[in-house]
Amino acid sequence: MAVFSSWSTAQSRRIFLSFTSKSVNLISNLKSGKSICCSSSSESNPVRLEVCFSVGTHLIPHPSKVEKGGEDAFLVSNFNGGVLAIADGVSGWAEKNVDPSFFPKELMANASYLIDKEEVDYEPHVLLGRAHAATSSRGSATVIVAMLEKTGVLKIANVGDCGLRVLRKGRLIFATAPQEHYFDCPYQLSSEAVSQTYLDAVVTNIDVMEGDKIIMGSDGLFDNVYDHEIVSTISRINNVADAAKALAILANEHSRDSSFDSPYSLEARDRGFDVPWWKKVIGRKLVGGKLDDITVIVGEVVSS
Repeated sequence: MAVFSSWSTAQSRRIFLSFTSKSVNLISNLKSGKSICCSSSSESNPVRLEVCFSVGTHLIPHPSKVEKGGEDAFLVSNFNGGVLAIADGVSGWAEKNVDPSFFPKELMANASYLIDKEEVDYEPHVLLGRAHAATSSRGSATVIVAMLEKTGVLKIANVGDCGLRVLRKGRLIFATAPQEHYFDCPYQLSSEAVSQTYLDAVVTNIDVMEGDKIIMGSDGLFDNVYDHEIVSTISRINNVADAAKALAILANEHSRDSSFDSPYSLEARDRGFDVPWWKKVIGRKLVGGKLDDITVIVGEVVSS
């Protein structure tokens, strides 16, 4: 089964879904806090247990985009060991009278349809390429896809500044790095001929084990929450749905705090963006969170 959503409200509601291996169902506008066990039938393996994802999600739209549900879209599927994906619509398209949410929604819907196709070969960058080619909406999006093999290999493909972290026993063991042309202009898949393609994706394969936590988010998470805050939150909250909600709420609180020295404001200063010199003289600096759509997926690697 695939679960596709463009928006979850900030109110929490638990949903447990059981799956059949061949069913595919697109569900939009689900309430947040889903706890999803992405598992499928397996034969006993005396050497190594097969693994899958247990998943929680939470999405909080930008304050000015609540009515339409924001411009992020995400995908959760139980195919093989489980597939997670986020596409973050580029808001600049609104200046051309194009709804920035259309492209990421269609991109994720196409990815959902193509996950189990033979030509994709369960490779995340190939899935990105096929889904991108099938998307006809105008617009663009940053996007990340993670596909878990039942053997415990996590395959990741990333274009732009959506991100992923892997935690093991309370420690950060892996983090993706954003791709950008310049500050605040990330790589993106687009409807325009001059853009990045799946060939520009950073592709990474890492071995994961039972108990590892995967945190995936749009830049609304990572622009507002430091890695040490992510580690702290995940370490004190075992339930994946509650953890995803807690991280999204923390990111939302930071994004609205004009005095918070966020990862975004810190990077801006490092890139030469700051308050005027006369404010520096009196000890001021550029600070504050970044208002944005915030999508968080937390997946725990569990035995299937």
